[in-house]
Parts: sequence; structure tokens; C-alpha cells
Amino acid sequence: MLEKIPAPTSKEDLRVLVIDNQGLVHDVVASALHAIGIKHVVSAFNAFHAIRLCEEKRFDFVLLAFNVSHDKDGFHLFEELKHLNHISDTTTVIFLSAETSPELVNCIVELQPDDFWVKPLTPSSIESRLNYLLQIRYKLHKMLHCMKVGDYSTAMYYAERQLKDMSLSDYHPRIRRLIGECLLQLRDYETSENYYRELLQTMDHAWVHIGLARSLLRQDELEEAQLLVEDLLLRPDTRFLTYDLLAQYFIEKEQFELAYEQMKQASKLAPRNIERNKRLWDLARLNHDKVGQLSAVQNMAKFAKNSIHDSPELSLNVIRSTIDLATSLGAGEGDRYIQRAQNDLEEISQQKGVQTQLGDQIDVIKARMLCLRNQKKSAEEIMNASSVHTTGQSMEDNLDKMKAFHELGMREQCISILEKLKTQIEGDTFSSQVVDEYLKQESIERTEIQFTTKELKNMATVHYKENRLQPAYNNLRQALTISPKDKQIALSLMKVLLQLHSTQPLNDEQLEVVTLAARMLTNEKLSSSQAEKRDQYIDKLGLEVEAPQDKEALGVLGHPTP
Repeated sequence: MLEKIPAPTSKEDLRVLVIDNQGLVHDVVASALHAIGIKHVVSAFNAFHAIRLCEEKRFDFVLLAFNVSHDKDGFHLFEELKHLNHISDTTTVIFLSAETSPELVNCIVELQPDDFWVKPLTPSSIESRLNYLLQIRYKLHKMLHCMKVGDYSTAMYYAERQLKDMSLSDYHPRIRRLIGECLLQLRDYETSENYYRELLQTMDHAWVHIGLARSLLRQDELEEAQLLVEDLLLRPDTRFLTYDLLAQYFIEKEQFELAYEQMKQASKLAPRNIERNKRLWDLARLNHDKVGQLSAVQNMAKFAKNSIHDSPELSLNVIRSTIDLATSLGAGEGDRYIQRAQNDLEEISQQKGVQTQLGDQIDVIKARMLCLRNQKKSAEEIMNASSVHTTGQSMEDNLDKMKAFHELGMREQCISILEKLKTQIEGDTFSSQVVDEYLKQESIERTEIQFTTKELKNMATVHYKENRLQPAYNNLRQALTISPKDKQIALSLMKVLLQLHSTQPLNDEQLEVVTLAARMLTNEKLSSSQAEKRDQYIDKLGLEVEAPQDKEALGVLGHPTP
């Protein structure tokens, strides 16, 4: 193994790139680096210049200010440099910022730079921190190289040898942290649990607690994990990481509603991460939260501005989510969202090149809006000209086309696209796991139910007024399947079944549906009038409904608190 590990770059040959829009910062940093023997220091005053420099040569150290320029912040530039492979596992990255808000710090920590320096900088602090990072780079070189190539067993061998070297005592905390990461990568969770327990006797670092929590959750040791995560959620330095950890745990357990709640909290604490907002969007869809779905995709579009994630497709997804929400609302409120979608679509259509690039997708959106406005003949003309072929289309494009066909009652085309969509999701990543579950849900709903929530509610109203109670019930049952958190649908369904109950006993299926509706209403926050109606219906129907779950007694893991 020793022969295969390349020698580290010497100090004299190291190349450093400083990216900041303040000339004084460049002067102070360059002077301090020259004083410790680093001669190759290059300056960039904006993101464009930094990328050009990285295209010309490879840098060993990158010092990156959060406020680079008006067009791109350091967070987005860091993502872009990593995406372009200008920053790799061997690059030492240091973030510079005068701002230290919790949201910014969480976002920066998530990117995992090697260090975070708070402005204003002084020559002595720069020299001290750089010397420390250089020593890590040189003295831990073999271990870090092994981790980079995935040889975690050999990395631990080097780490354990270095822990016996007291001349490296200043670096022992970093070495111990890397050993814990190796154990988790090797999936030796029992050993990692014991390892972190031992560290906690002398260390109170956030990563030790998070490592123990991860080890316990991987072994489903819920009783102790419950106590630990409750404490970690109270600590500012561990709260964000704990929410992220819990979200992933619940997804693996297919407890998607609980995963969604944790992901929402994590996104509040670190709102800039586009991938997390994408996961939040997926979970919102899976949990039938159309308001949350729209909020997540709006955040994606907002924080993606001037980043590698920025694209017209994000604006289209905002419009699509606005339409999805409008399909579940009544005439007045729904019309406002349709008008908002119309305005947004007109704005994006005027952008240069968008009509050529996304014309088909825009046509599908227009068809959906026409359908919502009961102009189905015009919508059908658009969709009849649209192909059911999915090749070359994104999953979101195909989902939207499937919804358009479904809303027009073009069932065969809808199911054809749905079947093809399933082949687009592969692997065991977060996205595939959640989206695959969502597609299963869509398959059931789109195959068995031929109308939107809004249409079903309107049909139920007409049937009820004409005293056609069984058809009204059928419409409301289907509407509640599509929108299981809609409190008004659940109350209307209970009202209709109460009237049916007055003429004949409810059958098993009706009893099951009304009990589920009552249970949902019991666990949701209702207005006083809604709660009064719910209780009347439950009493007159003679239902036995469990009391709302005591979340404090159960704790965040859904496990009884000892």
C-alpha cells in the first residue's frame, strides 16, 4: 500500500486561489501566505474570473468568500466548481464570510469545506490556520488518500498508528473523527456505537453525538436513540444535522409522512440546498401536500438563481405546482391560482429561446389551464397534437403530460405515459425510493379515478342536492383518496354517510372509509365549528376513534419516551 500512495505536493509547489471582491482581503491573504513560504497565490475578484482561472490550472487551496459578486454567491460558486471538477477531494477549501447567521453557517457546513474563516482577517490568524491545515494535509496524507479511494480499513490502520504519535496530539480529534466515518462506511455499526460512546467520555463535539445517533438508528435501538435525538434537537450545533439524519432514517423505513416533517425542519435551517428542496418537493407530493409542494419548488427557483441549477424548467415546475394546487380548490380560490399560473407562463414565454426549447411543455401547461377553466374542447385539441412518447423528456415533463391526459379523461394515453414513467426511476437513491412510491400512488389514483379533486367535489355537490347519496359518497370517497388531508372533504363524506346510515346500516367498506376520515379529523387541527360537526358525526354514527396521538409521549421517532 505504501508504494501506491503518491507523495503530497510540497509547500513551494502549492497553488492557492483567493476568490473575493475586496482588494484588501487579497492583499492581507497573499502577504500572510508568502510569509509562510507559499508563493503561488492567484486572485479572482468575481465568479466568472475564478472559473476561467480554474480552467487554466489546478489549485491545491481555494479561499472562497461568500459574497463574491452581485451575480453569484460563494455557495453557488462552490457548487459549480465542484460540479466542474475544479474542486476535488484533494482540494483544501476555506470559506470566508463576515456573516455568521445560523442559516448561512448551516449551508456552509453542509458543503463540508475544510475551514470557515470569519472576516475581518488578520495576518496572524491566517498564518496560524493555514499552517494547521498544511500540517493536516501532510501528516494525515496517507490516511486521507486511503479514504479518498475507499480503502477504509487501511485508512483506519494509518489513523490508529498516528493516534499513538503524541507529536500529532493537536490532530488527534480530526483523526478520531475520520476513524468514526470509516466505521460507518464499513457498516460496522456495533463497533461504531461503542467507539462513539467511548469518545463521549472525553469529547462533546457535535460529530460524536451525531455519529452515535446514526449508529443507534442503523441498529434500530430506538429507545436510546429517542432520548439522544431529543437532546440533539435542542442543541444549535446538532439540530440541523439531526433533522437530516431522521429524515433519511424514516425514508428507509418507508415512513414518508414522518420523513417529510423532518425534511421541512432541515430545510428551514439550511434553505439554500437545491437537492434538499427537491427531496422536500418529492415528499410533499407523496404526502398530498399541494401547498407544501408549491412552497418547495418556489424555494428551488428562488435559491437557484445564478447557480448551475438555474433553468427555465424550474419556473415551469412552479407553474405546474400552482396548477396542481388549483385542481384541488374551489372556484374562487382556485381561479386566483390559475390566474397566477397564467401570468407566470406569459412571463416565461417571453424569455429569449424558451418557446423554441420548451414549446411542447408550455402547450401541455396551457391545456391544463384550459381544462381548469372548463374549456376542454380547446384543451383536447392541444393534447391530441401531443405525443405520448416519453423519450428525451424529463420526469416532470412526462408527469405533467400524464396529468393533462387524465384531467381530460383521455385514460388510455394517461396510463401509457404512467407505465413508461416507471422505467425512468431506477436505483436505491433517495429520489428513486420516494418518487417510485409516488408513482405507485399515482398509478392507483390515475387508473381507478378519472376526475380531479375539484371535479369530484362539484359532482358530489350536485348529487347531494338531488338527494343521490350513494353517488355523492362515491365521489367524495375518490376525492379523499386523491386529497387525504382535505378536512372539508372528510367532513362532507361523514355528513353524507350519516344520512345513508339513517336509512340503512353502513357496509364494511363505508365503515372503514368513514372511520379513516374521522381518525384524520381527530388528528388534525380544526376550527371550533369543524370540531363540533366532527364530534356530532362520530357520536351519531357510533364510531370508535382513537384519541389523537400524544406526540410528546411518543417522541420524534414514534417510540415511547422512557
